[in-house]
Amino acid sequence: MIVADAARGSSTDELSYINNTFTYTVAVNIKQELIKPHLEKFKQDFAKTFYPVCITTLKNYLKKRRDQRNRKVTPNITLTQKANSDSGESRVSCLATGFYPRHINLTLFRDGQPVSDHEITGGDLLPNGDGTYQMRKSLEISADKHKYSCSVTHLSLDNKLIIELEDEPFRRRIGVVVAVLLLVCAISGILAVVCMRKGRREDRDFRGSPNLMM
Repeated sequence: MIVADAARGSSTDELSYINNTFTYTVAVNIKQELIKPHLEKFKQDFAKTFYPVCITTLKNYLKKRRDQRNRKVTPNITLTQKANSDSGESRVSCLATGFYPRHINLTLFRDGQPVSDHEITGGDLLPNGDGTYQMRKSLEISADKHKYSCSVTHLSLDNKLIIELEDEPFRRRIGVVVAVLLLVCAISGILAVVCMRKGRREDRDFRGSPNLMM
């Protein structure tokens, strides 16, 4: 607690109580007999009124907020890339949502190095309707071969959480290749079954022909 007096735009004296210790600083020539009553009155007011009221109010507040203080909710993290058809660029966004308490560290990385703040948009802490919070950071990128990731540290997490951005075009190419292979396998299987059935039918016809009976 600090009480300061000032006159003509400058401080004259300051009385403070920190860590159970009173200190008094004076910047003008004030006689001791004028300082001592002021100091004693402040000590009495603090000991009888300010300190008990502050401590009692704080304890009651912390008691009411006990469940809230102990609450920990793990954030849900998503790292996405969305193309802009007009500009030909893409936006990489890292979203952390549904976490509590509110303090969180969210960082975007390019090839393992933090992206500078002047390239990042967003980063504001926003409340959700259920009492949790969310934060989003985005980065505009051109067609490149960089690898992007997002790291999150939060009180609810034991370790730093790192999410890597998957290569969507590569995934699509792999998906097309797998689909073609499955189609080829399916057609091969059908042809094999047809050939087997045709061979069995021809064998039965050959055994039952009159020439074979003679």
